[in-house]
Amino acid sequence: MHAIIHTDGGARGNPGPAGIGATIKIGEKTHELKRYIGETTNNQAEYRALIMALEHAKELGVTEADCRLDSELVVKQLNREYKVKDKDLAPLFVRVWNLMSEFKKITFKHIYREDNKAADKLVNEAIDNH
Repeated sequence: MHAIIHTDGGARGNPGPAGIGATIKIGEKTHELKRYIGETTNNQAEYRALIMALEHAKELGVTEADCRLDSELVVKQLNREYKVKDKDLAPLFVRVWNLMSEFKKITFKHIYREDNKAADKLVNEAIDNH
């Protein structure tokens, strides 16, 4: 089963109160996820949003995923174009890397923020509702 996944994470202040959001589109159905995650950095929130989405996608039976993120850093790290130098991001990177092995095929693509509005909206709702 194939899914298109959009994820976003954000903190108000960096670090600051943070939320994560994701949409998982399987055929015509779209699943929306959001969560307040406490005080953290933007980059940590971006990774945690992707982890949440991948875990949920697995529960839904997804075997192939096209992941679209507006975090160029996370995408380039997962595509092995950048090394993970931040000690706080390393365990999050490893968690995503391990989750990747549970999919037949998975891709990560950087998209512009304006193309990620649904996931961004969920991030803001998570923070606002906290």
